[in-house]
Formats: sequence, structure tokens, C-alpha cells
Amino acid sequence: MPIHHQDFNYLRQLVRHHSAMVLDADKAYLAELRLTPLATQMGFSSLGDMIANLQTQPFNQRHVQVVEGMLLTETSFFRDRYPFDALANVILPELLAKRRTQRTLNIWCAACSSGQEPYSIAMLLHEEFPELANWKLQLIATDLSNEILNRAKAGLYSQLEVTRGLPLSLLNKYFQNLGNQWQICDKIRRRIGFQQLNLVTHSFTQFHKFDIIFLRNVLIYFDLPVKKAVLEKIRSILAPDGYLFLGGGETTLNLDDSFERVQVDKAVCYRQRL
Repeated sequence: MPIHHQDFNYLRQLVRHHSAMVLDADKAYLAELRLTPLATQMGFSSLGDMIANLQTQPFNQRHVQVVEGMLLTETSFFRDRYPFDALANVILPELLAKRRTQRTLNIWCAACSSGQEPYSIAMLLHEEFPELANWKLQLIATDLSNEILNRAKAGLYSQLEVTRGLPLSLLNKYFQNLGNQWQICDKIRRRIGFQQLNLVTHSFTQFHKFDIIFLRNVLIYFDLPVKKAVLEKIRSILAPDGYLFLGGGETTLNLDDSFERVQVDKAVCYRQRL
């Protein structure tokens, strides 16, 4: 049965309060698609019954599962390709030259979803910059959802997922076939520190300055005040000469004038104004 208007409004408020993600009023079909299987798994006869139960309970693990179920997790290996080419051809050679005395490099993938983005970066670093084996390299990957982080930590992907953006040479080199799944090798998995983090509520004070931050396809789901607040916090932990990558449909324009848009190779990224 289609979700009732009042039930969807409750879900919109629940998701916004706990994740800051704004669900448009015309996205009720997403709730039906994503949450109906969850309602069945929880033992309810319908999505409406599950939502009715949620509204009678204090916030608990069921609410967490519903919020996480509504979060968008679309990703792929080397997604949009150009940012990774920019890293390999321009940005990393530049930063490695600048950091050759300290021999430290810090990279953060925010909203990493099921892990394809940080694993893509880790493979790129291993392939193109073997000298980093002797550096202090911090590659952090965070997401709001503990469930999706557990998937990312496991590094297990379906045949369809490994055919989306991943070159066959890297699949053969860094993955082990486990029947109908592929698992990324330990030496790549060990390079990444996965952490649960809410971009809106966390202060980021636990982080050092990052040389590169990937915050792609996240801001588009926030309202204007939240976008500004997140960018302000990002700016506080981005190195003065560091690079920020946003999604193709995102920008800092009219949100934070401290950033400037720069073209690097065929990619667009953002740096702090000098």
C-alpha cells in the first residue's frame, strides 16, 4: 500500500532531525522502496504499522535503522574519474613535493558509503606513489551509518559493483574472488581508518589538518544553513594549501566565500582563498 501522507511527513522529520538530510515531499516512493523490506524484517505486516510503532516509542535502534535505511548510498569505484586523475597527475605530486620534509599526508573521505571511494584512493596511492610506504599516511573514511560502515570495512562487493568503474587490472591485482563476491585485499583495507561520524553534529576537533578532503554528493541533501555550517567546519580542518572535492552538482558559491573554485586537470575542486 502507498505510504500515507502523515506517515511520510513523520519520516521526513525523523530523518532530518537525526541526519540533517532533507527529503523532498515528492520522495514518498523512496520510503516505500527502502523501508518496506525493513518493516517485514522487523515483523510488521506493513510499512504503516512500523511507522505507527515508531511514533509510540522513544528513539531506539529501530529508529536508527529507519534513518539509515533512508540515507542515499549510491557510489562506485573511481566515480566520475576526473577527480582521481587530478589526484594522480597534479595534486599528489604537488603535495608530496611540499610535504617531503615532514613526510606526512592526511586524506579524508566524508560520507564514504560502502567504501568504494576510499578504496579507490588507496589503490591509486599504492599504484602511483610507492614512496608513501615510508610516509605517515592517514586515510580516514567516515559515514553516518554504522551499517554501511560495516559493509565498507568488510570490503566485499558484488560482481555488479566491481564492474562499475573498477579497471580489470586492479580487480585482478587487489581483489580475491569469493564465489559471487569479491573482497579487496588486506594491504589496501589496512590503509583506511573507518569511523562513524555525523557531519552536522560532530565538531571535527579530533582531526588534524587534512591535505585532501572528499565531500562529494553530500551537501545537495542539506538545507542552506546546514550546508554553510558544514563548509565552515570543513574549512577549519583543511590545510591552507589543501584541496576540497565536492560532487559535480555542488559548489561553495554563495555558501562560503573563503573558498575559491579551481580547475585541476579536468576536475573541479576548491581551495581556501589566500
